[in-house]
Amino acid sequence: MFRRLTAWLKRLPDQRPGRVGHTVALAHAKSGLNDDYTRLAREPTYPNADIARDDPAGRDDPAGKKDKGHRRASAELVAHHWLRGRKKAMLSSFAVGTIDQLLFAGLKTRHLALRHLALAGKVVVIDEAHAYDTYMSTYLDRVLSWLSAYGVPVVVLSATLPAHRRRELAAAYTGKEGPDLTAVQTARDYPLITTVGPEQRPRIYAPTASGRRTDVELEPLNDDYATLAQRLLNELRDGGCAAVVRNTVARAHETARHLRNHFAGTGLSVEVAHARFLDLDRSENDEQLLRSFGPPDKNAESGRERAVPGRVVVATQVVEQSLDLDFDLMVTDLAPVDLMLQRMGRLHRHERGEGQCERPRPLRTARCLVTGADWNSSPPEPVRGSRTIYRPYPLLRAVAALEPHLFGAGREGTVRLPDDISVLVQQAYGEEGIGPEEWRAALEETHAGHVREQAAQEMKADTFRIAAPGKNGRGLVGWVDAGVGDADDSTTGRAQVRDSEDSLEVLVVQRRTDGVLTTVPWLSGSLGGRELPTDAVPAPYLARSVARSALRLPFPFTVSTCLDQAVSELEENYFPAWQAKECHWLAGELIMILDENCHTRLAGYGLTYSRNDGLEIHYAE
Repeated sequence: MFRRLTAWLKRLPDQRPGRVGHTVALAHAKSGLNDDYTRLAREPTYPNADIARDDPAGRDDPAGKKDKGHRRASAELVAHHWLRGRKKAMLSSFAVGTIDQLLFAGLKTRHLALRHLALAGKVVVIDEAHAYDTYMSTYLDRVLSWLSAYGVPVVVLSATLPAHRRRELAAAYTGKEGPDLTAVQTARDYPLITTVGPEQRPRIYAPTASGRRTDVELEPLNDDYATLAQRLLNELRDGGCAAVVRNTVARAHETARHLRNHFAGTGLSVEVAHARFLDLDRSENDEQLLRSFGPPDKNAESGRERAVPGRVVVATQVVEQSLDLDFDLMVTDLAPVDLMLQRMGRLHRHERGEGQCERPRPLRTARCLVTGADWNSSPPEPVRGSRTIYRPYPLLRAVAALEPHLFGAGREGTVRLPDDISVLVQQAYGEEGIGPEEWRAALEETHAGHVREQAAQEMKADTFRIAAPGKNGRGLVGWVDAGVGDADDSTTGRAQVRDSEDSLEVLVVQRRTDGVLTTVPWLSGSLGGRELPTDAVPAPYLARSVARSALRLPFPFTVSTCLDQAVSELEENYFPAWQAKECHWLAGELIMILDENCHTRLAGYGLTYSRNDGLEIHYAE
C-alpha cells in the first residue's frame, strides 16, 4: 500500500508557497527494512528535506531567505528523519500503517497526546474492517468517537461487513444510538455506501455495481488427503492453477507433503504460502504470487505461467485479502462466512478471454470445494485447528448460511458474487435461526459460549481504554491514569490492542560446519552465505540483511513456560560486538542459529527452515 500511496502522491501538486512538499511515512516496526521507504529518506531529489531550521540569531526565517536553494515549494515527497521515530511517524502529512497505529490512540499510554495530534488533521482510511475481533473493535469504536470530536473524516472499507457491526461503527462516530440508525442496520444492498455525522441523519446509497459477476459452484469435499490429491489431478489434467487454503500452517505443511508425494511424476507442482517465513522470504513470495497469479493486464507473465502442467498453491489466510490473486479452482477449509467469501473472491477474479476461454476447459466454471469438516455429522464438525482459531459458533453459522449452496442442486448450489455477499454475511452474523432444524440445539449451545467470550474480550479491552470524549473545553488531566505506560509498534505494544498471546521474534542466521556464522544462504543480491563477524560490528549492509531475516515463532512458543525457556536459550547466542550503538539493526535482538541443514532445537522442539516451505515444528520432548 505504501508503494501505491507514493505513486499517487507523486502526481499530487503542492501549490502552498514556501513548503518543501508532502511528508510521508511508513508507520510500522519494520519500516526501516522497506526499500521504497528508506530510498525516499536516503536520496531526496532536492537539496534539503529538513523541517524549518531555527535562525542562529534567534529570529525566525519563515520565507527561507537565509537558506535559499534549501527551502523550495515542491510536490516532491519527504521521508523526514525527524518523523521516522515510532511515535512521531504518524505526524507526517501522509502515513500508511497497520491498524495498531490507529488503535494506539484509544490506549492509555504515554505520548497519547502526540498520537491524537497526528490524527487530528487527517482523513483516516480503515481497510478490511470486518477482520477485527471484539477486543480490537472495542478500541476502534473509542478511537472513532475521538476522531469525530476532532472533526476528522473517516472512511471505513469492507467487502463483508455484518449489518450490526455497521451500526456499531456509525453509533461510535456519531456518539448516539437511536431510531435514526435502524436504517443503517437494515440496509441490504450491495455495494452500499453509508454516511453518518454527529449532527446529521444517516444517508444510505446503493451505487451501481461494477457489472462484474462470478457464479461460484460450491461443493463439500471429504477431508482426507487421498481424495483431495485425486480430485486435483482430475481437475488439472489440462493444466491451470488451484489454491488449497488451510486454516493452520500445520495443515498447509501436511497437505503439501501429501500432494507432492501423490503428484510425483505427474508434472504438477506444489508451492506453499503462509506467514511462517522470514520477512524477506515472505515479501519475495508475495511478489512471485502476483507475477504468477496476478491480474492479466498488469502481469503478462501470469498468463504464460498458468499453462500445462498445472500448479497448486497450498496457502493459509495470507491469500485471503490484500493480494490481487486469481485462481482457476479453489479448495478451502471451512471458515467464517466473510472469510469464505474473501477466498471465493480469488476464484476467477479476472476475465481471461471471452467466457474465460483462456482457462483450461474443465476449469471455465468457477468452483469452490469446501473441506476441513466432517460432512457426515449433523451439524458438520469442523476440524480441531479451525475450531481453535475461529471458535465453533461462527463456523457453524457459516455452514448453516451456506447449507443450501453446499448441498443444493442447480442454482441453489451456486453462490453468485457479488449479489449473495450481503445476504450470506447478514444471515451468518444475524440473530435469526438458520440451517436445518436438527442443527439448532448445537447452534444454541455454541452461541452461549460465543456470547461469553465476546463479553470477556470487551471487558478485558476496557481495562486500558481511554475515556470517551467529554464536552468541549473539558481538560484532559488524568486521561491516562492507571495506563499501560509506554507502548509502540513492537510485539509487546501490539499485544496491548490485540487479544493475542505474546509472540517471540528472532533473527535467523546459519552456522557452517567450520563454526563460522553466515547469513542464510538463499538471500538474493549476493547477500546469501556471507560471513558474519562475532567479535566486531558487521558491515551495515550485512547487519541489515540479518534484520530482514526476522521470523516470528508460532505456538507453542506463545505459551509462557515455553516462551521463557526459549528466550533463555536464545540469550546464549549473545555477541557483545553486536550490541554496540553502531549496530542498531542487531542490538537487543534475539538470534536463532540454524545448523548446516537449517535445523535447530529450541525449548524441547525441533525446528527446520527451508526456503520453499518456511518454518516447520517437528516434535516436542
